[in-house]
Amino acid sequence: MDLAARIREMILRGELVPNQRLVELDLSDEFGASRPAVREALRELTGEGLVERVANRGARVRAVGFEEAIEIAEARRALESLCAGKAAEVVTDDEIAELQALGVAMEEAVAGGDRERYAAKNREMHDRVHEISGQQTAINLIRRLRDQNVRQQFRLAQKPGRPNVSIVEHLAIIDAIAQRDRTAAERAMALHLDSVIAAMHEVYEQTGLERAARDAAAS
Repeated sequence: MDLAARIREMILRGELVPNQRLVELDLSDEFGASRPAVREALRELTGEGLVERVANRGARVRAVGFEEAIEIAEARRALESLCAGKAAEVVTDDEIAELQALGVAMEEAVAGGDRERYAAKNREMHDRVHEISGQQTAINLIRRLRDQNVRQQFRLAQKPGRPNVSIVEHLAIIDAIAQRDRTAAERAMALHLDSVIAAMHEVYEQTGLERAARDAAAS
């Protein structure tokens, strides 16, 4: 794994948090890499929207605000709907069986209350739909957008009852693709992302209420 990929993974896992400074010397020591190599890795991650450079302060992990997070989710809605529709047109019998098996695994994870397994299978299902579609330009854009929104995705995954809602949406996507119905697949994916966006609003509003309550209690 190259240096940019290693730093990227630390950001996506939450080991490096939003607004945290990324000091070239510290990263050079940690990874045993040269300063120019670290500088180039940070330049690459800046291009991906994961890192930003601040005048006279160097680099830091870029924080994505709520409004931007919604814009990112809306862009994903368009791209993922495209992929779902294309997948419905070209999916093979073996790929249908694979998606349906993923649907069963997701149902089992929800029934067992296994959030981590559900999240993993959720991502795997989306990735397989993307791969089946063959839309490489859309796939590259989706990956960049999803990485930028990783913390919003984590908060959403912790929302009580969310897996019970999203499993129904995912099964509808799988069913539409299995029926090779492009229009239905596009619609099912769009409805799923609409639900994601609505849930993001709910989490954001609840977080604001909780913060206000803590501030009131401390005053």
